[in-house]
Amino acid sequence: MACARVPLDEQQVTEPGPIGKERTLPALHPDRKEERYFVPYRPPPENGSPAEVEEFLEHAKFIAEDMEWLLALPHDKFWCQVVFDESLQKCLDSYLHQAPRGLDLATLPLSPAVADVQRAVHKAIFLTFLRMATHKESKDHFFTPAVFGEIIYDNFLFDIPKILDLCVLFGKGNSQLLHKMIENIFTQQPAYYNDLDETLPTVLQVFDTILDKCGLRCEGATAMEPMKLNAQKQPTAMSMNLEELGDIILYLCDSTTTIHAFLDIFPAACSSFHSHGFLSRLPPFYEAAVPDLEKAIKKRNFDDKSLQEDLWKRLSHSCRKIVETSHLLLHHTCLQPILEGQENMQTFAEELLQYFTSFLPEKRFLVDYDELFPIADDVSLLQQALPVIDETRTSYLLQGVESAWDSMGRQRPLGHIQSEGVSLMSANQGAAGGTAASSDSFRAPELQESREGQKLRGAEAMMNVPQKGNNGAVCPVSGPELESLLSCIRDLLPDLGEGFLLACLQEYDYNSELVINNILEDRLAPNLEKLDRAMPRPVKEELPALLNNRSNVFDDDEFDVFRRDQVDMSRIWKGRRKGENAREMLNDKQHIAEQRDRYRTYETVVDEVVIEPGESGAVAYDLDDYDDEYDDTYDMNQVGANDLDGDSLLNRRPFTIPQVLRKGTKAEVEEQEQDEDDDDDVSQNNVNRDQFVQDPALLRERAEARRAAMQQKKGYHPERPGNVVGRPKGQGQTLETFLDRRKKEANKNRVGNHNRRSMADRKRNKGMIPS
Repeated sequence: MACARVPLDEQQVTEPGPIGKERTLPALHPDRKEERYFVPYRPPPENGSPAEVEEFLEHAKFIAEDMEWLLALPHDKFWCQVVFDESLQKCLDSYLHQAPRGLDLATLPLSPAVADVQRAVHKAIFLTFLRMATHKESKDHFFTPAVFGEIIYDNFLFDIPKILDLCVLFGKGNSQLLHKMIENIFTQQPAYYNDLDETLPTVLQVFDTILDKCGLRCEGATAMEPMKLNAQKQPTAMSMNLEELGDIILYLCDSTTTIHAFLDIFPAACSSFHSHGFLSRLPPFYEAAVPDLEKAIKKRNFDDKSLQEDLWKRLSHSCRKIVETSHLLLHHTCLQPILEGQENMQTFAEELLQYFTSFLPEKRFLVDYDELFPIADDVSLLQQALPVIDETRTSYLLQGVESAWDSMGRQRPLGHIQSEGVSLMSANQGAAGGTAASSDSFRAPELQESREGQKLRGAEAMMNVPQKGNNGAVCPVSGPELESLLSCIRDLLPDLGEGFLLACLQEYDYNSELVINNILEDRLAPNLEKLDRAMPRPVKEELPALLNNRSNVFDDDEFDVFRRDQVDMSRIWKGRRKGENAREMLNDKQHIAEQRDRYRTYETVVDEVVIEPGESGAVAYDLDDYDDEYDDTYDMNQVGANDLDGDSLLNRRPFTIPQVLRKGTKAEVEEQEQDEDDDDDVSQNNVNRDQFVQDPALLRERAEARRAAMQQKKGYHPERPGNVVGRPKGQGQTLETFLDRRKKEANKNRVGNHNRRSMADRKRNKGMIPS
C-alpha cells in the first residue's frame, strides 16, 4: 500500500507480478491501469426517432456509470487511469467538443428521461475534471506541485482549448469552483500562460474569418493579401445561402460566448488579451459585422421562421457578449488598478480615457456599451480618484457619447442622463476647488455595482456577496429566473429537493454559486442543516375562480348575466330607442308632477294633534295623559326662543315649494311677489342697532393713527414730497428743487414718456435717425 505523507509521485507499491512473484512499481505506472473502455460521447438527437433516443440513453448511461466508477477509485488508481488510459481522454474530449451549450439546450426539445441522463453525465464529467485539476486531495493524498504541473502538461490533460470549453460548459453556477480549478492549473504550471499567448492570434483570426466570409474589412485587422482585380467577388451576408449565414452566426455566438466565459471566470487572463490588442479589434469588428448580419436576418426570406428567430437570438447574444468582454478587459486592466490604488494610477487613467476616445468613431458599439455600462460612471470614478484629470477631455468624451446616441436615433435612458449630469457637476466642482475628493465621496464598489446592473461573478466578486439574504423581503427574482436557478443547481445536485433548494436560495440572497459552494463544503447555515434535503417544493394553493368571487353593483339585478339564464332584451338597447321622439321625451313632465305631489305633503306642519274624546285612539293618544318617559324640562322655560336677535324660533316659516316644481301660474307669481315685498318692508323697518359693518372712514382714521404712532415710536421719518416747480424765474432755486428736478429728468422715461428717450438714443446709435 502507499505510504502516508509521501507524494504520489514518490510512492512505491508492491504487487504480484505476472509469474506470481511480487514486484515493486512506482505508484504511477501503466501496469496498474484497469482494463476498461470508455465510450465516446454523442449529443442528444434532435427530433430523433424512439430508436435514436433509446440508443442515446443507453450510451449516456454507460458514460455516467464509467465516470462514477472512475471517481470512486482511490487516489493512486484514479491517476493511473487518467494518465495512461487513452479511451478516457477521448471520452472527455468528445464531451467537451460535442456537449450542447446553453443556447443549444434551450432549443433542444429534450424529454424528461433524456434531460435526466444528460444532467448525470454533465455532473460526472465536471467532477472528473475537478479532481484532475486538484493536486492535493487530503493530507495523505497529494502530488509534489512541480511534478503535478509536469504531469498535466506533458500528458495533455489540460490545454487552452479544453480550459475554454470547460468555462463555457460549466461556468454557469460553478464559476467559483472553476476559478479555483483554473487558477491552480496556471499556478502549478506557468507554461500555460505561454500557450495562451500563442493561442490568442488564432482567437483573433476568428473575427477576420467572419469578416472575410461576409465580404467585409475593418481597420486593425491582420494583414491579408490584396484582392486581385480578376478575383471572384466574395459573397455578402445578403447574397450567401442561408446555411452559410447560419454557420457564421453560430460560429460568432460560440466564439464570443467562450471568450467571455473564460475572461469572466479567470480574470488574470485579461492582461494577455490586452497585450495582443484585443480591445482595439472588438469595436471595429462590431461596427462592421453586426449591422450587416442584422440586416441579413431581418430582410431575407426564411421558410422556417423559427430558424430566423433562433439566428436573431444568437446574434443578439453575441453582441451582448462582445460588449461585456470589452468591459471586462477595461475593468481588469485599467479600472481595477485604480480602485486598488496601485502605482502609476495616472498611466492607467490615461489609457482608459484613450480607449474611450477610440470608441467615439464606432457609434453603434459606443451606444450599446454605454447602455450596459455607462461611461459617465467610469469618468466620475476617475474624477474622484484622480482630480487632476483634464476637465476639457472628459467633457469632450461625454459630449461625444451623447452625440452618438443622437446620431443613432435612440433615446438615452433617464438613469444614464442623471449619472452624466452628476459626473459633469463633480468635474466642475473639482476644477473649481482644485482639491482631491474626500474618502466619503469615493464610491468605487457602489459605482461598479450600479454600472454592471447585475450580480458580480467570479471568485473576486464572491467576497462582496452577502453571506445571508434578506429572508423577510419579497423574492427579488422573477418566476422564470427562479426556475433557471433551481435547474442550474439541480443539474449538479439532482438528489436535493426543490423545497430545500428554495430555502437555500432565500437564505443566500438567490445566489446559486454561493448555494452550491456551501452545500459542497458543508457550510450551510444552522437553520438549513435542520431541514430535510429531499424536501419537495410546497404546492401553491389554487386561487378561487374570479367569476365566483366577483363583487359588483349589478349583482342579482335583472341584467346579471352570470346568475340569470334569461334577460329581458327589450330593456337593452344601444343609442336612441326605436320609436322614441326627442321632442316628446323632453315635453314629458310626468316626473316633475310626481315630485310636486311629493313636496306638497310637507306644506302642512302640525305642532299638536288634538284628539277628541270620542275619536278612535283617544285613550292611547290623549294629550292629557301623563307619560312618565317624557322629559318636560323645557316645556315652560323656552330658553333662547324669544330672544330679540331675530324672528322668534316659535314662529314657523311657511313651507315653500321649490321654484323648479312650481306651475308658474299668474296667481302664484303675484303671491310670491307680494310675499317678497312684505319681507323687504319688514327687513327695512326692523333695523338692528348693532351694526354688522362699521363705518369705513372711521376704520381708516383709526388705522392711520396707529400707523403714525408706530412710525414715531421707531423713529421713522416720512419721505419729503418732491418740489420741481421751485421759485419764480430769476430768484434762484434751492438745493432740494435742483435735486428733485434731476431725479425727475432721470426717471421720467419710466412713466409718461414710455421709454421714449432711450429708444430714440438706440435708433440714433444704429443710424436710423440722422443726427
